[in-house]
Amino acid sequence: MQDSAPRKPRPSRSKAAKEAAAKAAARRPVWRQGLRWVGRGILGLAGVYLLLILLFAFVNPPGNLYMWSESRRLGGVDQTSVNIEDVAPAMARSVVAAEDANYCLHWGFDMAAIREAVAEGSNRGASTLSQQVVKNVFLWQGRSWLRKAMEAVITPVMELVWSKQRILEVYLNVAEFDEGVFGVQAAAQHYFDVDAADLTAVQAARLAAVLPDPKGRSAGKPSSFVRKRAGQIAGGADTIAADGRAACFED
Repeated sequence: MQDSAPRKPRPSRSKAAKEAAAKAAARRPVWRQGLRWVGRGILGLAGVYLLLILLFAFVNPPGNLYMWSESRRLGGVDQTSVNIEDVAPAMARSVVAAEDANYCLHWGFDMAAIREAVAEGSNRGASTLSQQVVKNVFLWQGRSWLRKAMEAVITPVMELVWSKQRILEVYLNVAEFDEGVFGVQAAAQHYFDVDAADLTAVQAARLAAVLPDPKGRSAGKPSSFVRKRAGQIAGGADTIAADGRAACFED
């Protein structure tokens, strides 16, 4: 009696299942596989941003894309980070009065300011300090729907993780005050040859007045417009100190 040919071992169920899944995946439309990879990429990017938000709640950001770009263009920039306790209270109040008077009252978006800006057809005044920090630290300059969409997602997460005092502290350390001059400490030295802690109310108001146009305005040689704007900011700083709208970063 002739021996029968040896049988090939049957693949295990797990191996068979894997082979079936691989064949099914190969039959899927290319666009569906592309969507899967896009989804994974979005999740990975979200994880990176979440880690950075958690890290920068305690560690000062090393800079930003715009700062690095200016450093390459100018051959270096002037920037020194300081704690908010080492910044004159008048400076913190002046920046809030100039850029986001309701800073302590919102969760990242000033809806009243947004509605007003939409009604007037203007973007100025609708961007909060929190949104500006997200743009300056995590994103890039320029206007695009992608950047605005990412800003809208990241801002409330940052507001949830960071304190209001921390958000303002980071803003004061990355804001541009003159060409190649970033942060309030560098600006105080650059314009007035003092530390940020020693800024007077007038000096603080003038620094805040140049923020919308740091390359076109000067706190050291203020134009009549800058002087007028600084006077308005000083009055606004006194107002938010009196009515409690500075409480979230002065406690």
